[in-house]
Amino acid sequence: MKKILCICLSSTIQRSVTFEKVQLEHVNRSEHYVEHASGKAVNSARVLNQLEKGCVKIICPLGENNAQHFLNLAQKDGLDISYVTIPGSTRICWTLLDRTAGTTTEIVVGEPMEDISQQPEVKLLKLLVDFLPEIDAVLLAGSRPNIWSKDLYAAIAGMTKDAGKIFLADYIGDDLQLTLKSVTPDIIKINDEEFEKTFGVESVNLKTAITEKSRELQNMIVVTRGCDSTYAAKNGEFFECPAEVVKPVNTTACGDSFNAGFLHEYLNNGDFMKALQKGTWAAARNAESEIPGSINR
Repeated sequence: MKKILCICLSSTIQRSVTFEKVQLEHVNRSEHYVEHASGKAVNSARVLNQLEKGCVKIICPLGENNAQHFLNLAQKDGLDISYVTIPGSTRICWTLLDRTAGTTTEIVVGEPMEDISQQPEVKLLKLLVDFLPEIDAVLLAGSRPNIWSKDLYAAIAGMTKDAGKIFLADYIGDDLQLTLKSVTPDIIKINDEEFEKTFGVESVNLKTAITEKSRELQNMIVVTRGCDSTYAAKNGEFFECPAEVVKPVNTTACGDSFNAGFLHEYLNNGDFMKALQKGTWAAARNAESEIPGSINR
């Protein structure tokens, strides 16, 4: 069994609330809601655990005010979490599901962030060092809250690569650019808007830009495009994988589910095109599920 470590610095308690119809400027009464431990890499971990039980571990920070609640939710999904405690609360996110319109509206509520000492960061990196000998790949996904050092993502990437492990980066902007100054992720997976913004390209030249950047970096770049086909390149060779048409229930975490399906398939079989297809399949199954980061309907 290949083992994957998912690292999430923006942990979230996700409440997915279902309505018959959502109307602005009206009282909206929900049919029901579900609650899950979440955050991009946590969502990926849930899918990985559904693909192959026991193949994934998680490192994340949790706010001391509601850490136990997050852990209780994670335990229900059988997630193996190691965490560092930080001041305040883990953020809460509401997803509004409109059954009539078939839409997903996400509302992210950032908890007030307090400055932290270096101690949680040191503990987090110590957990990474402890896990590296027993895992095959690291998946680092999501935004970096400002309480963490600007070079933390680059440090995690460098430590992973120094240990000879595969590193998948699903983050953007300055964090990705800073990482690339010191080490090249084996896999960069972002969406089309994020790729264009990070690398300063126009959508009309997207295929060429992805191919050339992959050739320059000698790595794999995967760019999802919502309902459209996925563009990707491996060492300068271009690939395209069609999207699967489904009737969506909850599109939250489709990208995270793609990461899980792709990385699991690639680690176990090494076939880039089959990994793209498995990622596409996982994203489609997630869209059909009420639970964010799930391939179980």
